[in-house]
Amino acid sequence: MNLCRAPLAWFAKAQSCREPGDAAAIRCIFSFGLILAFAPRLLIAQSPPPIAQQRSVVVLDAAHGGDDAGASLGGQQEKAYTLAFSVRLRSLLAARGFQVVTTRESDASVDADRRADIANHANAMACLSLHATDAGSGVHLFVSSLAPVIDARFMPWKTAQAAWITRSLTLAGVLNSALSHAGIAVTLGRVGMPALDSMTCPALAVEIAPQRTADSPGTESLEDQGVQAQLAEALAAALVEWRSQDRGSARGASEP
Repeated sequence: MNLCRAPLAWFAKAQSCREPGDAAAIRCIFSFGLILAFAPRLLIAQSPPPIAQQRSVVVLDAAHGGDDAGASLGGQQEKAYTLAFSVRLRSLLAARGFQVVTTRESDASVDADRRADIANHANAMACLSLHATDAGSGVHLFVSSLAPVIDARFMPWKTAQAAWITRSLTLAGVLNSALSHAGIAVTLGRVGMPALDSMTCPALAVEIAPQRTADSPGTESLEDQGVQAQLAEALAAALVEWRSQDRGSARGASEP
């Protein structure tokens, strides 16, 4: 069934059912309701929303929450760390003229589909899924492991990010440059994550690790407020650069 045209077809059929008690009318209306309820989850438009709608909207997804505590980071749980860092970064982005949408504002459980829903309805220019770990060093940037899909009109919900992989990789490059310029070690990788794989915007998982060096091999820097401030500033600067590139692309597309 063509789910793009089906709702209109069912609606036209329902309109033809005249009698309120007609069983056919009830079936028509019920079927139309099912299409409206489930079609958005089955297929997602691949084409990016208009640039004007995307302008300056950033989604911050603080990973874990509620019953899902995430990793144990010495003195605190990952869910608390990601939420606190989201609040810090949100403040910096708002001061730079961004509209920030968050997937959670408290210690609440938010499932993967809901996180993707929030990001997709925001028409965001970027989504950062924030994580933390005691393993490794610096910042780990992950793009969805889905293979890129080009010229696909519609994408299934669970693999919608495939149509955005190229832009997500470009965003990862911008963040990598800004973090490296700030003296923060960066590791790039690909990963399969249900929330990330369903997002229809440039999206990354940003995993924060201790800033280990040869002179300071300990893990205490993960909770260092100065390090967190430096990292948040670098990410904010990267998103300012990303916004500038996006605007340049918009101007180029509008030129004859």
